[in-house]
Amino acid sequence: MSTQSDIIDPLGTTALGTTQAPAWIRMQMELSYDGAAYNGWARQPNVTGVQQLVEEALEMMIRRRIRVVVAGRTDAGVHARRQVVHFDLTQEEYDGLPRASELAPEPALLRRVNGILGRQDGAVWVHKATRAPEGFDARFSALARRYSYRIADGQDRWDPLTRHLTTWHREKLDIDLMNGEAQSVLGRHDFLTFCKPRPHATTIRTLQEFTFIRGEDGLILAHLKADAFCHNMVRALIGAAMMVGDGREQPGFLAARLEMMVRDSRTRLSHPRALVLEEVYYPEAEELAARALLTRARRTAEELGNAAKDD
Repeated sequence: MSTQSDIIDPLGTTALGTTQAPAWIRMQMELSYDGAAYNGWARQPNVTGVQQLVEEALEMMIRRRIRVVVAGRTDAGVHARRQVVHFDLTQEEYDGLPRASELAPEPALLRRVNGILGRQDGAVWVHKATRAPEGFDARFSALARRYSYRIADGQDRWDPLTRHLTTWHREKLDIDLMNGEAQSVLGRHDFLTFCKPRPHATTIRTLQEFTFIRGEDGLILAHLKADAFCHNMVRALIGAAMMVGDGREQPGFLAARLEMMVRDSRTRLSHPRALVLEEVYYPEAEELAARALLTRARRTAEELGNAAKDD
């Protein structure tokens, strides 16, 4: 006979042999991490991703496998300032979260998970842990993600103390030319040229913002915001803009490459160490479930369309 202590599937269903599905409580966390030491966000064999550290910390507390869903998977070496994840607990697990004195479950979770993650020298840190609003999905409820990218162009601007967060570029860059290129690819397009596509996955995205600003320190700071970014998209766009900014390519390069929809040797990636996921945007609480349904439906339609093209 099965009991409530039976293993629970981290996807949100009870394992084979259980007699009653538990009531699920969705938790939401915001976290930051220094991606330099990790092979990206996702769990992978033989290397360490940030997801593995977060899930193992939660598993130590909950005492079963926990599946964490992330707003945006970052590549190897890429950092995050405000990444968002969700995971599901049973009512019994939620009520039984380790507590100190009179702490409620959420601050108790925050304290305990950071106590475990703190053993990684502060490279991963959770800023907020809350019970998620009804219908929340860290990935599909998101309206947009924003990234930043720092460039030190010219050796006189190279600072060894910030080298882990900044790309060093030998030639000076013309940010007016780069901003012209950035403006030319705004909007909803198939960004295949600037993505590393996964089988049948869509590369259609809406790029909402793309700008370069030179700060008072002389460094160039890029900002990119889109409904979502496919694999390598940010680094490929910045790499292409830098090729125009230093004169290796002529103005109009990004728009022409976008229209070609072909990934080849002219697609160059900027270094990952300067890239930071800054923020994830969500609608009001009452719109979260509808947004998740809409995003899933649109992605499914686009991915089915890609699969049909390959047949």
